[in-house]
Amino acid sequence: MRQRITFLHAPRDAIDPATLKITDSSLHGPVLPAVREDRLTLALDELPDELRQLLQRCDQLHIRWVSQQAYDTISPLYARLPPGFHLFYTPSANDGQLCHKLQEVFGPGLASCKTTQSSFTALPENRFSHSTAYQFYSSLDSISPFVAYATNSLCPPPASSSAAGSSSSCAARVDRLATASTLDVSFDVTASSRDALKVTAQWSLQDQPLVVTSALDPATHRVEVGLLASDPAQRGLSPHELGIAGLLTVVGQDKKPSTTVFKFPARHRRLPGTSPAFSAEFLQPTGLHPTLQLQLSQEAIRPPPPGSSSPSPRGSDKNEEHCALHAYLTLPRTIFADKYQLSDPLFLASKNLSALSYISQPIDLEAPDYVMDLWGSAVLLELSPPSLSSSSSSSQQWTAEIPLHLRYLAPAQGGYQDIQIPYPAVFWACSPSPLSTEPAKIPSSPFDKVHLGYDGLFAPDTVFWHVDPHSHAQSQGLLTSGVRVPVLDTGKAGWVRAGTAAVVALGFGWLVWKLAQVYLATGYGPRKQMEGLEVKMKGEGEDKKTQ
Repeated sequence: MRQRITFLHAPRDAIDPATLKITDSSLHGPVLPAVREDRLTLALDELPDELRQLLQRCDQLHIRWVSQQAYDTISPLYARLPPGFHLFYTPSANDGQLCHKLQEVFGPGLASCKTTQSSFTALPENRFSHSTAYQFYSSLDSISPFVAYATNSLCPPPASSSAAGSSSSCAARVDRLATASTLDVSFDVTASSRDALKVTAQWSLQDQPLVVTSALDPATHRVEVGLLASDPAQRGLSPHELGIAGLLTVVGQDKKPSTTVFKFPARHRRLPGTSPAFSAEFLQPTGLHPTLQLQLSQEAIRPPPPGSSSPSPRGSDKNEEHCALHAYLTLPRTIFADKYQLSDPLFLASKNLSALSYISQPIDLEAPDYVMDLWGSAVLLELSPPSLSSSSSSSQQWTAEIPLHLRYLAPAQGGYQDIQIPYPAVFWACSPSPLSTEPAKIPSSPFDKVHLGYDGLFAPDTVFWHVDPHSHAQSQGLLTSGVRVPVLDTGKAGWVRAGTAAVVALGFGWLVWKLAQVYLATGYGPRKQMEGLEVKMKGEGEDKKTQ
């Protein structure tokens, strides 16, 4: 087992190494405004048997959970996803127990996961090879069941009084996950640590108590603590790289912290500017075809600085770098986008959109929510911001509109259901090479994050410049947009049935009455038909005699 605890702070908040107190089992220091990231690397033989057997039937399994509560972060932890539970999965063998295990670990919030065949969507195989095979999403608002499962699985009751301290420390560490802003669980047989499960949690930028304790044997369990900050003035730093400097300590081995300086290409960055941000809200009244309006600040619609993406392949021209503003949505099955509507260039231009870059399949345009097993759909849209010259003089927010469509929902008491749609991820994607080739991948880094859904839709050397989300005042800090959907009122369903039967009966009676009126007025019946036939035959006989 290996633990890496990192406190990422602003350069101005660097602390004096002399203020750190390091012992054989702990590190203490002053309160530090920072983002805390904990990473736990577990070998397969350290996992419960059923979980190990599940992972052995996977080539890739990546779980990304993002809190609905707005949070702030710091370089280089800028990768963003819509709030909720994201799963990216590539099986090595047919496994019908994945959904059952997910519900056991993450609770009934994943009840929409039935089977991988019916609930998952397939990711495209004809674009780039670094994507997983399947995707699943659920608007899971809490990971409390996961905390309970991890406590029972990783922190068993102590067998002796000497192990009580270790169990107590483990339980305290796991309990902290309930306040995390993001949680990542990754297993990848193609990675360097192919026989290990990585669990990474991140907490929002805030005052963090600088306290790390470890009651485990340092000979078999390594606990590394880093106090790091970005270092833009680092020598030899290329425009596409980030510099990091700070202090590193291995608890149980080091008596004092050691300084470190390193650099790496950054795949995810924050868009430069004073306050680049966006918000998402449905236009009122919503109706059954609501429109999600994205409001972006002027800093957010300005392209990233040129030449700051990853290096171009040998022989290519740096001027080929292409940047485009995108919005990536994960829509639960209660709402969907119509790919045919979003294929009209004139319609897209009227909404400040450029193109529908991707939409997951299949999407049933008519099925109600309560008969579907599919989780929903993912949509990648390219936005069409104004040119730099036309937007630089304006201080107003720029808007883009995304038309969506609600499904029929199950009946409910009161005649309405409230649903929450997660904010999309908004970013500039910059690639130095044409998408028609398979360019070199960006080298991995200690803070790199891949398998986010949308990154598999771009070339491997694409750099993402993220726009921070900003919640509305009425949403209480949540990164979700609400819609109130009219449904059948269960309290009035009996009257609806009786009224429907009465209307059908009245309509049928009206049709019978009208037919009877016609019959009585014209006398057009079987006897009249026979009389008409006799007259016709008699006329034809007289015509023959005349001839």
